[in-house]
Amino acid sequence: MLSESASMVAPASQAQSYAIEARGLGKCYGLYAHPSDRLKQLLWGRWRQFSREFWALRDVDLLIRPGEVVGLVGRNGAGKSTLLQMLCGTLPPTTGRLQVHGRVAALLELGAGFNPEFTGIENVFMNGAILGLKHHEVEERLDEILAFADIGEFVHQPVKTYSSGMFVRLALRWPRAWSPIFWLLTKRWRWGTVHLRANRLTGSCG
Repeated sequence: MLSESASMVAPASQAQSYAIEARGLGKCYGLYAHPSDRLKQLLWGRWRQFSREFWALRDVDLLIRPGEVVGLVGRNGAGKSTLLQMLCGTLPPTTGRLQVHGRVAALLELGAGFNPEFTGIENVFMNGAILGLKHHEVEERLDEILAFADIGEFVHQPVKTYSSGMFVRLALRWPRAWSPIFWLLTKRWRWGTVHLRANRLTGSCG
C-alpha cells in the first residue's frame, strides 16, 4: 500500500503551477467474506457493517510540474496501478483532493476500451469519442494512426481477428495521435514486437 511515506511533495518554497496536484489521496475497498454480504451491506449497511476495509492507498501527496517525468516504484500490491487509475480519472478517490490540468492518455492496459466485435476503425472512432474528440478530429488523425498500425485491410475487420502484434500497434498508436498533455504508462508498455520497439526508440510512438 502506498502511504505518505511514499509520497512526493515539493517544498512550500518551490510552490508553483503544477500539472498534477494530489493531496491526501486515499482509496478504500470493502472486502466481503461471502457474496451475499454485498446485498446485506446495500440493504442494512446503515445499521451494520458487513465488510472490512482495505486501503489500497492512504494519505498520498503528489506534485508534478509540467515537463517532469516521474516513476512509481513499489512491490506488487503497493497501489501503483490504483494511483495511476485515479490520475487518469477512471477510479474516484475515497479521500483527498486531485487536480489534473490537461488531457491524459493512459496505457495502463493495452487495448482497454476496445470492443473485440468492432473493426479497428470503429474502435478508433469510439475511443476518440470517449476522449471527447469530434468526428472530424478523429478523421484528421486517421491516416497517421493507420500508417503506424500497418495492418492493411484488417483495419476493416473485427479486432478479435487480429494477431497480438497487430492489436498492440493499433492500441499504442491511437492515444498518441490525440497529442495528450500527460502520458500514464505501466511496465506492460515494454512489451511488443521488434518493429514496435524500433518505432518507440525513434519516437514514432511518442
